Amino acid sequence: MRDLLARTTTRLADAGVASPRADAEQLVAHVLGVPRGRLLLADPPEDESALEDLVTRRAAREPLQHLLGTAVLGPVEVAVGPGVFVPRPETEVLLEWALGRPAAVVVDLCTGTGALALAIARGRPDAAMHAVEVDPGALTWTRRNLAGSRVVLHEADVTAPGVLTELDGAVDLVVCNPPYVPEGPAVPPEVDADPHGAVFAGADGLAVIRPVAALAHRLLRPGGAVGVEHDDSHPAAVRDVLTAAGFTEVTTLPDLAGRPRVATGRRTAARPS
Repeated sequence: MRDLLARTTTRLADAGVASPRADAEQLVAHVLGVPRGRLLLADPPEDESALEDLVTRRAAREPLQHLLGTAVLGPVEVAVGPGVFVPRPETEVLLEWALGRPAAVVVDLCTGTGALALAIARGRPDAAMHAVEVDPGALTWTRRNLAGSRVVLHEADVTAPGVLTELDGAVDLVVCNPPYVPEGPAVPPEVDADPHGAVFAGADGLAVIRPVAALAHRLLRPGGAVGVEHDDSHPAAVRDVLTAAGFTEVTTLPDLAGRPRVATGRRTAARPS
């Protein structure tokens, strides 16, 4: 097993995979059907053809989560595949922040797989949880992941006027992991596998965050809070967007690597005219 993991790790590292050892362990564990933590106690597969196929695809930079068929965010595991944005570890910061605030009504905008909404609902079983998504490709996965949960799914465009008017002024917490990467710069091949519209948001990366800020302010009751994930290249710009939308106590939270990643704010009054 150690030899197999070493060989697999080397192949993935040579292909430029950012976390070759972790990916190798997850692929081998997936093929064997054992927990990753018990991998060294297991025997290697007698037939390596299934593993060989997965390793070849990962070396070609197909996302690991597509190969496994699932992605994890906090306490939940969701189904993923082509057509939906794969949850990333950076969103753990937004999840932790959200669970640290009292909230009876929560809205997750740009929910994608529904992972963030499900994770918040798991941590806040007393809260009414709403999730919003518009992309038809993503909705296939959203419906699958939210089936049987208590999360209420709204098929709507967060940038359009009149979204969720029935919740105006009634929400305690709004969270959002929107498209936020500026158009132009090269991205890793794994990011290219995500739907373009779930990743990129105009020349400055703020094309969706601006309407999201206005929508969040309309939905929130006084004292309610918003948390928005953003690109690490524009924390000041996102703080300015939230301030212009009428939020106070606007601040930036770092992700697990120390990069500025989440902007938060509190609604205290009507939006400035």
